Amino acid sequence: MMNPKLEPFANRLAKMHKHLGKWARRQNISCYRVYDNDIPGTPLAIDIYENIVHVAEYARDHGMEPGEHAAWLDDCIAVIGTVLGVSSDLIFLKFRQRQKGLSQYDRFARTGAEFIVRENGLRFIINPADYLDVGLFLDHRITRQMVRQESHGKKVLNLFAYTGSFSVYAAAGEAAETLTVDMSNTYLQWANRNLSLNGFEDERHRLLQADVMTWLEQPPQERFDLIVVDPPTFSNSKRMEGTLDIQRDHVLLLNRVLRFCSPGGVVYFSTNNRRFKIWEEEIRAAEIRDISRQTVPEDFRNKKIHQCFRIVNR
Repeated sequence: MMNPKLEPFANRLAKMHKHLGKWARRQNISCYRVYDNDIPGTPLAIDIYENIVHVAEYARDHGMEPGEHAAWLDDCIAVIGTVLGVSSDLIFLKFRQRQKGLSQYDRFARTGAEFIVRENGLRFIINPADYLDVGLFLDHRITRQMVRQESHGKKVLNLFAYTGSFSVYAAAGEAAETLTVDMSNTYLQWANRNLSLNGFEDERHRLLQADVMTWLEQPPQERFDLIVVDPPTFSNSKRMEGTLDIQRDHVLLLNRVLRFCSPGGVVYFSTNNRRFKIWEEEIRAAEIRDISRQTVPEDFRNKKIHQCFRIVNR
């Protein structure tokens, strides 16, 4: 029997599933966000990736004891399974912040689950169990397509590349070549598998493990026509020299990036820092255009999920 307190959540989820399900089918989209903190007291982000469901609880001061909180989460998962018609073994729950006492509930700690999902005719490997993020950021669906449409015959550089989805889109757009740069060997291997999965495994598509900020300090050995920069908001990885704070460091980062950009070339820069303010006057570019409104998809009700800028080099 459903927890009566969760009836508003169940009703809202059912309504959004019906509405967005129709929208997704019309758009030929199989991976989308169906619920995003829509009901007060149920702060979850729920994403459908074809046959599986990924659920993330936003960090909050919920005031519940560990056992009570775990029972509440169990009830939420039961509602999600019933409303979306998905078995519990295909629902993956994550915590945006480790909750004291919940580590004892090993049902939330499954590992080793990989799936292949489709987006705009391309295929991507996702892992909803082992990492906080599954490997494909749905809020950049439109941005990826923009890069694809602009890549024909161009040299494309993908920085802070994560699992290489932008590189796959660039290759699909018939880029002359791509260079995918990330500090994590795990993610670079994942990017390589994504490229191979789509038939892009020749020498035109290179991968480089490097600390992006340090790598950008060097004199450019080559220049690129199209560059994608999607850095973390903050990083203090042991592999980095120093720390990265995107608000503090974005001018330095982008001016270094522009050195690697061909004259008249384009940089797509994005950040999920919702308080981010770009310091345009300090960036040595010919044009900077805020394209955030065009790049946040319809299934994301929070229109501040990311900020995105199209920057044209001098």
